[in-house]
Amino acid sequence: MTNLRKTPLLGGATIALTALSASVMATNGYFASGYGARSKSMAGASTALALDSIVAAVNPAGLTYVDDRMDVEGELFGAFREYRVNGSGMLNTGTVESDTNYFPVATLGLSYKLDDKQTLGLALYGNGGNTDYKPLPNASGAFTGANGTFGSGRTGLDMAQVFVAGSYAHSFDNGRYSLGIAPIFVAQTIKFRGLATLAGFSSDPDHLSDNGRDYAFGAGFRVGGLAELAPGLRLGASYKSRIYMSKFERYSGVLAQGGGFDIPDSFNVGLSWDVNAALTTNFDVEHIRYSEIKSVGNTFGGGMLGHADGKGFGWNDMTIFKLGAQWQQNEHWVWRGGVSYGQQPIEGSEVLFNILAPGVQEWHVTAGFTHALSKQDELSFAVMYSPQKTITGPNPLSPGQSIDLMMTQFLLQFGWSWRF
Repeated sequence: MTNLRKTPLLGGATIALTALSASVMATNGYFASGYGARSKSMAGASTALALDSIVAAVNPAGLTYVDDRMDVEGELFGAFREYRVNGSGMLNTGTVESDTNYFPVATLGLSYKLDDKQTLGLALYGNGGNTDYKPLPNASGAFTGANGTFGSGRTGLDMAQVFVAGSYAHSFDNGRYSLGIAPIFVAQTIKFRGLATLAGFSSDPDHLSDNGRDYAFGAGFRVGGLAELAPGLRLGASYKSRIYMSKFERYSGVLAQGGGFDIPDSFNVGLSWDVNAALTTNFDVEHIRYSEIKSVGNTFGGGMLGHADGKGFGWNDMTIFKLGAQWQQNEHWVWRGGVSYGQQPIEGSEVLFNILAPGVQEWHVTAGFTHALSKQDELSFAVMYSPQKTITGPNPLSPGQSIDLMMTQFLLQFGWSWRF
């Protein structure tokens, strides 16, 4: 592994992971609500509507309706995470906020038409999660006199995933139907801190915490289709396979299956309707199968950390409903808006371990626009706000003590598109 880290390929992946690590248990668990400013400004409702080359991250079939173009985008993501301990017991009472609330994120898309039926594409995008709790002194609880959530100093989880998807799409029946496929290559990084005092719960305490950043690699695919059901009415669907990743050897004592952290499969279905020449509405449903990944889906009541059936974060599957619309004011301006809802995946009984991964957001409100500077150049913008969500549950290791997990999010995303 050490030698691999010195290769140019891994060096590039490391840079990309650093740039994309800002999803911060973002939006729908640790999956982003959408990819690209146009999609995000409609709350991610883009399975049946192709607006740019980044559509391949959701439905590669949409590439057949995209011209030759490059989309380069940057995002400023803000996430405010904290937990609050109520009642005497194992943990120090009070509220602790996570440091580092603002993060830059990058996205890239390319599309190129081979002919009037075939299109190639490339998309670079990411997911991730981050917590970074201050090493505050404990004045009460089991770790009195020591610093940090569990008495082991600064505490948190830093996880990032970068996806590189090369896509091929083919249209049929004069463009009424299209199919697409996208092999996906993934680099993933993770780091745990502040868990050393939980060694008694681990099958491999030497690989539990504070072992620096580790890396894993894997591959999978996404397939999709688009069909025009009637003039102006489109149905889109896509499926992303489970992505089998190499194991995080440095953290084989905390993640189930000896460091396993595969990426779950997911489904997207969407309808897009051109109400008139200017207004288009979109409705999507996305389902993410978090529970299928043992390190994510296993409950904290399981076996020893690191075992195949060991303790995990206890996440449920997540289904998200997305509604978006766009209005073409004129040839220079397009305005968009959207809202989405998905019940957060964490049960109240799982709050202790999810101090590290408080992916509790449910509602997202979005807006944005695209402004054409010329026939070749466009600027796009998206804004998202996710109001504070709090879940509360008992500390399973300390009867009588409860824990609140809280988070609020927002983002600003800018994109530049160039047709060639």
